Amino acid sequence: MASALIGGMLARGYDAHDIGVIELLPEARARLVREFGVAAHASAAPAVQTADCIVLAVKPQQMRALATELAPLVGDRLIVSIAAGVRRGTVSAWLGGTRRIVRVMPNTPALVGAGVTALNAGPEVTEAERAAAQAIFASVGEALWVPREEDIDAVTAVSGSGPAYVFYFMEAMLAACAQLGLDPVASRTLVLQTFAGATKLALGAEEPPATLRERVTSKGGTTEAALARFAADDLKSRIVAAIGIAAERSRELGDQLAAGH
Repeated sequence: MASALIGGMLARGYDAHDIGVIELLPEARARLVREFGVAAHASAAPAVQTADCIVLAVKPQQMRALATELAPLVGDRLIVSIAAGVRRGTVSAWLGGTRRIVRVMPNTPALVGAGVTALNAGPEVTEAERAAAQAIFASVGEALWVPREEDIDAVTAVSGSGPAYVFYFMEAMLAACAQLGLDPVASRTLVLQTFAGATKLALGAEEPPATLRERVTSKGGTTEAALARFAADDLKSRIVAAIGIAAERSRELGDQLAAGH
């Protein structure tokens, strides 16, 4: 995700000399310098000392150690946290009390500039800082604000985990292609382009997806037959329930990390 953000920012006109990266692995540091021309450091101090904004793009399990290292260096800098499940209050405690924190939840399509990111911040973050944080993630797709931090758990379940749901449905359609005897290469094109085309159609339409679905569904036709099976299996309710479970798991992870203060 960090590499996606760097690439997106450079494509939007950010100067490579204004971006510093902390990367512990020598090979990864060399790659970042080679690929993007940014400064890459093995420790926090040289990367942070000239920064206005610090983006914490690490796994949740690594956040506490990183925040502890950064705590003496943060000062009044803006903090942007990508770590899933780690609440602003938890990050604040690990950083020594700073509250100028933006919590974000991007998703993996950011790797191809087609991500969607939700952001949340407290009143300590200024409008200018909010704009700066949003601009970073707008460089790799859509970026929007949610008013409550607890909304991030729902966002995690919907768009954060969402690409996996889409890939799962793709898997199922590819399995159907194989069962129906279609060529694997043709099957891949048929399935992936169906998703790409349907998404493009939905993005450009004023009508909701339910209306678009109805337009494809002829009375007594093939689509109606497939959808009737989905309905008989209560597929929609199962999907809704599964996403609810994902949101609850996000809340549980936040509770566990908060308890580790």
